[in-house]
Amino acid sequence: MTKKEKYELVEKFIIENQKAHYRLAYSYVRNKENALDIVQDSILKALKSIDRLEEITYLKTWFYRILINTSIDFIRKHKRVTVMDNDVLSVHLPRLEDEITDMDLQEAIDQLPKKYKTLIILRFFEDLKIDEIAAITDLNINTVKTRLYSALKTLRIEIGEDFRL
Repeated sequence: MTKKEKYELVEKFIIENQKAHYRLAYSYVRNKENALDIVQDSILKALKSIDRLEEITYLKTWFYRILINTSIDFIRKHKRVTVMDNDVLSVHLPRLEDEITDMDLQEAIDQLPKKYKTLIILRFFEDLKIDEIAAITDLNINTVKTRLYSALKTLRIEIGEDFRL
């Protein structure tokens, strides 16, 4: 496959999945502008390193790994800076019971160690299969299963025993 063909396939993949990419970045930083920056940086990194993509069937796994690593790098670099969306500022407005539960869940997920948070996001918010998650995170399938179990156990303790994903 030529480099031009790879570029075209990557471009098509990025355009077709832009909402999922944004959603994944947003799940890490909770800010629209930062999530868009992360996606943009990820696209740039992907296009610069397109020669490393040896097998086109691994395009999704390859790009998700870039996106996750870029998100984590962004968080590390901006650890002391916290930017709030207008949505976050609306916390003081009256809310429905479901919104409170969702916020509790999101706060609990944000408190998880990175190795657990990534797995929860990929499995339950991006609806990826265990083997896809293993490929993206470069982990053994059994390790993914064990860490998912541990993450869910931690969430149940944090949120309450009645919690179910």
